[in-house]
Amino acid sequence: MTTYYIGADVHSNSTELAIERNNKIVQRYKLPTSIAALSNVLDSLKGEKHLAIEEGPMAGWLYRNLVKKVNKVIICDPRRNKLIDSDGDKDDKIDAAKLACLLRGNFLRPVYHSDDQNRAEFKHWVSLYHDRVRDAVRNINKIRACCRMQGISIPRQIIRHAKARNKWLSKINNQTLASQLNMLWLGYDSTSQQVRIARRQLSRLSGRYKIIKFWSELPGVGLIRATTLFAYLDTPWRFKRKNKLWKYAGVGLQRTASGTDSKGRPKPARLQLPWAVNRTLKNAILGAAASAIKQKNNLFRQYYERMLEDGFMPSNARHAVARKLLTVLWAMWKTNSRFDENAWHIQADLALSRLS
Repeated sequence: MTTYYIGADVHSNSTELAIERNNKIVQRYKLPTSIAALSNVLDSLKGEKHLAIEEGPMAGWLYRNLVKKVNKVIICDPRRNKLIDSDGDKDDKIDAAKLACLLRGNFLRPVYHSDDQNRAEFKHWVSLYHDRVRDAVRNINKIRACCRMQGISIPRQIIRHAKARNKWLSKINNQTLASQLNMLWLGYDSTSQQVRIARRQLSRLSGRYKIIKFWSELPGVGLIRATTLFAYLDTPWRFKRKNKLWKYAGVGLQRTASGTDSKGRPKPARLQLPWAVNRTLKNAILGAAASAIKQKNNLFRQYYERMLEDGFMPSNARHAVARKLLTVLWAMWKTNSRFDENAWHIQADLALSRLS
């Protein structure tokens, strides 16, 4: 059977396709970026079809609509392709051909995308919530900076309460500053309302998934962190080992070693946190671990204190708690069950006995 390797360089208005067969580019197409146009080309090819698309804003939409048209779809990581892509001449035709060549050689690293449209929409709501929160914080920082330039500090209760705010603004002698603050507060009030709307949507949509309720019961997790972890991880079965999960969430360790010392012996390996991670997911799990450590009378705080007693640095102990918490969430998800404290005690004792 003939196998076609198809590289697609996708833009908002047009898509460049390069179709490779037997190590040669046999066809090229420049099409509008629409499912109908791309489906017509894919349906015209008789044989096994492998399609490669680089990760981008339209990748999930293309994946869910084209996955049944071909034998294999890879949404690949563009960072991994960057050095090859920047070698030699560059245009849309060349990029598409390079993608097809990399696909044939099995050199592409796939980026996970969900097949479920409802889960994709849920993830979009989570992303909107975090985006609106960042915007609200940005607006508050602008308001504080504007006051700070005039030597004025804002009382905490003024920020959210409109009546107290208006009374405070009326006492400012600088009318120009008061007008600027009024305008900036319009932006903050708008984003704050959007945050509340998005939070209500997350609360409503999370009711479909029992595991989010179970996660929310854990110390330090809560609704927002539970929905964030659920939306961005999507399924517990996408990771074969917990080490892969830790690295994806930004709390795992990468091993790097290179060269030899003056006596020809290999230099000791260096462990460091990966930088190419999902930042939203990393903030969620590290925030959950930090909150759990601050709370009293919970197993994660006990684990943290025992690691400090064994000589671990506080930062390393926090990351260890984050890894333990993430592993617990992963296990709960696989079994779709609540947290079992007795089982956790046994696992924690075994882990610490190996480290000591």
